[in-house]
Amino acid sequence: MKIKSVLLATLAMATLTLSSCFMGGGGKGVGSESSTTGWAYNDPDMGRFEVVDYREQETGPGLVFIEGGTYIMGQTAQDVIYDWNNLPRRVTVASFYMDETEVRNVDYREYLNWLTKVFVSYPQVYLQALPDTLVWRKRLAYNEPYVEYYFRHPAYHNYPVVGVSWLQATDYCAWRTDRVNEKMLIDEGILEMNPNQVDEDNFNTQAYLAGQYESGIRENLPTLDGGERHATMEDGIMLPKYRLPMEAEWEYAALGLIGNSTGSPERIYNRKIFPWNGHYVRNDTKQNRGMFRANFQRGRGDMMGVAGALNDNASIPAPVDAYWPNDYGLYCMAGNVNEWCLDVYRQLSSLDVEEFRPFRGNVFKAIIRNDDGSVADKDSLGRIAWEDVADDYSRHNYQKANNINYRDGDVESSIDTDGGWLDVSDTQGSDRMYYSGVGPKGKDMTSLISDRARVYKGGGWNDRMYWLSPGTRRYLDERKSRENIGFRCAMTRVGSPGGF
Repeated sequence: MKIKSVLLATLAMATLTLSSCFMGGGGKGVGSESSTTGWAYNDPDMGRFEVVDYREQETGPGLVFIEGGTYIMGQTAQDVIYDWNNLPRRVTVASFYMDETEVRNVDYREYLNWLTKVFVSYPQVYLQALPDTLVWRKRLAYNEPYVEYYFRHPAYHNYPVVGVSWLQATDYCAWRTDRVNEKMLIDEGILEMNPNQVDEDNFNTQAYLAGQYESGIRENLPTLDGGERHATMEDGIMLPKYRLPMEAEWEYAALGLIGNSTGSPERIYNRKIFPWNGHYVRNDTKQNRGMFRANFQRGRGDMMGVAGALNDNASIPAPVDAYWPNDYGLYCMAGNVNEWCLDVYRQLSSLDVEEFRPFRGNVFKAIIRNDDGSVADKDSLGRIAWEDVADDYSRHNYQKANNINYRDGDVESSIDTDGGWLDVSDTQGSDRMYYSGVGPKGKDMTSLISDRARVYKGGGWNDRMYWLSPGTRRYLDERKSRENIGFRCAMTRVGSPGGF
């Protein structure tokens, strides 16, 4: 996809005839001229409106395409915890991409290495990104070798990183987005390879798109009037951002129902309990019969089985590709380590749910701009500053910036009988629903479920079989981490849902 070469060619001809156009979903494409005005595209004498020849979204490094569809989200087995927090409901998930494996120790160390090389004046950035290796420490167990070696030793290169909080995982996703897009611009000849980026002078996708990144520019894209410009989102060079998967996406991808619909279009007769068919956790193929399909705790005190016949062959997390992939080609979607999801946890999320791309956790923000509309300068780390969406009640499509507590006891989500917005100046804000008064020892009593509670799913190496079912769900404060929680990244699919 050499976008720059296409744009260069437009300077040598009056009109660029697009030989092939994007045919998403069977459409007829954009053609070489506007179907509404008749003006030619990419013509310096006719409006100078540039339209690139774009095919389909490229698959980012490490990702697997997940074709979307409808499915019944929620529990498929008996609710032995009696939480009633995941009642079955039918939803639709759009096509997206997800990492083939969990993020490995070596991947996360690459991230830390970049932070130390770039943020020379801000060592706290590196320190805040470090995994908490003390998650391995137990009062009555000798786990010090894992505290010391699991993350750093090359023997664990290919093992999933743990001890990473939800906040740290989202920062990793943002870093990965920038590094992938930076390399794509380098491959297009737009940026120079710049291994000497320091402090705020580092490539950031949003800063580049806002015109706030000027270092290392090898050659800007030409314009039809003889000038030059930065690449934009309209050029289709850069990929959408890496992020944590939404809970609905994670569960959908883990179930891998695409393997159950072949031969009978739109007919799936049985709901899966696990990422594989059947109600058992052993492999039933002839060559691997009896072997465990996932890394989990079989029973009390049994982490890996008996010597000479280890059942899952892993006393702690196993390599990220140690077991059989599901029908989407994803490894360890059950067992090994739990994985962070993007969603804020609510017990009754299944009752307040959109049917398409269900998600709880929206916080709408806008780029901070100067009075003339230009983007404000970068901060000391090279990032564009964002702010909550302004409370502009005059707009008919107004949505308040924080929708996490929508219909969940948050008074800001209510409208009074006169059609106006309630006065919330004397309330406790979105935390009011969690405040339970003062306890017997004079301390405030609050619920563990707050706006910081994030969903994690999948089951870990020291979890029982019940948690291997994608329909189960748990939560943890986004600032905390565990020895059995890791993560993998996802990416939105733009364009047709069918892929290549």
